[in-house]
Amino acid sequence: MKKTKAVSAIGCAFILVSLILTGCGKEKDNVKSSQSVETQEVEDISQMEEAVTQTEETEETAEEAGEAVAPITEEADWSNYFEEINGAAVIYDPAENCCQMYNQELSLTRRSPCSTFKIISSLIAIKNGIIVPEYSVRIWSGEVYWMEDWNQDIDFSDAFHASCVWYFREVIDEIGMDVMQEELNRLQYGNCDISDWEGKANTNNSNPALTGFWIESSLLISPKEQVEVMERIFGDNTNYSEELRNQLKQVMRLSEPDESDILIYGKTGMGKSCGVVVDAWYTGFADSPKKRIYFCIYLGETENKDVSSAKAREIAVEIVSAYLKK
Repeated sequence: MKKTKAVSAIGCAFILVSLILTGCGKEKDNVKSSQSVETQEVEDISQMEEAVTQTEETEETAEEAGEAVAPITEEADWSNYFEEINGAAVIYDPAENCCQMYNQELSLTRRSPCSTFKIISSLIAIKNGIIVPEYSVRIWSGEVYWMEDWNQDIDFSDAFHASCVWYFREVIDEIGMDVMQEELNRLQYGNCDISDWEGKANTNNSNPALTGFWIESSLLISPKEQVEVMERIFGDNTNYSEELRNQLKQVMRLSEPDESDILIYGKTGMGKSCGVVVDAWYTGFADSPKKRIYFCIYLGETENKDVSSAKAREIAVEIVSAYLKK
């Protein structure tokens, strides 16, 4: 493409020179003027060639520097997986440099990340030594919670899988606002708004052990942004160490016995308002023998439908598996 443009530019210049020289040839008494014009036009051609070369070199330098090229965005019809649930799906395929979206408007709408944020809080906590997976047991306060798995001393892996809010509330407080804000800015995580640190905006729950900025509060992110954040963590240009990513991958892995050649890693999330589920998520990435893709499934409030994080995960497994098998 670049060479074609260069040839076209030079060709046009030569045509211009020919026309000028033809016209000048009719004026035999002005040879010196013709020679002067010819010389000037040749210089112009040289300048054009140099400009084209410089442009090509600039583009090549940008490519060599690894500057991101915006992915192609395509609409996908995955409606049959949603069974009339109000939802969205995003898959980013780096190998194809393509981002496919089902329900584009909802894919770009920011909502509370809820427990999908445990991916981020885990990442930051491990990076800063607040969580050391092998020595990560935290002592239960004795307060009885609605989720039975939370009513015990619990380590990082079990807390992640049980989505234990009190465990991660403690972790996030130990991370602190300054470090948290710095990391969210680096990850470009949605609106990066942690102003409601305690989660007082969440009127669905008044227990400080079970509230925070990431649960129906100030922090918001879209499904498309979820996918972009996953790629920033687990992609080729990540700023995070392989050891850190492997520790996170270990707790994110979803076992699917029927999909032995496809490994799916993710985290669910769910939020309620007035007792009604208004946000349900499953986001992460998937590996096949050929490639890695990043995905996010979001379900919004839908009357008389199964809106849950389990349903979001089910839809994600179906869409991701079908995509990687094609």
